[in-house]
Amino acid sequence: MYWEDPPEDREAAVRTLAMPKDTNGLGDIFGGWIMSHADVAGAILAYRRAAGRVVTVAVNDVKFLRPVFVGDVVSFYCDVAKVGNTSITVEITIFSERNDGGVARHVRVATASITYVHIDLDGRPRPVPHGADQNPKDPDGRPVKGK
Repeated sequence: MYWEDPPEDREAAVRTLAMPKDTNGLGDIFGGWIMSHADVAGAILAYRRAAGRVVTVAVNDVKFLRPVFVGDVVSFYCDVAKVGNTSITVEITIFSERNDGGVARHVRVATASITYVHIDLDGRPRPVPHGADQNPKDPDGRPVKGK
């Protein structure tokens, strides 16, 4: 499930500022910059759900809905969409906070679906523990609510 507006009951998994060095020739933020941060955000939630190391196995879907501009504060909100035997699929909704004439507003700029695989110390897939916390916690230890 993707969010239409930033959820009020949790913090973003990642929040960062779009800088001039991250732009393309037209001055908009590169899509690859957004994808990189989405991968990090999703991996944080997958790591917590798996209770251990995860690696990205697939970028299932990315949709760029609106441009991101220099100076936007970009926030990445994540939800576990599916847990398989060794994999976890995370849906990420990305918002830009913009200040238009002194009024801050949030704009949904992209969505992504990324699958991670839980691995052991030798890099081999291992089962996601089903006894692990089914309700991941945010960075402050509060339950993550959603869907």
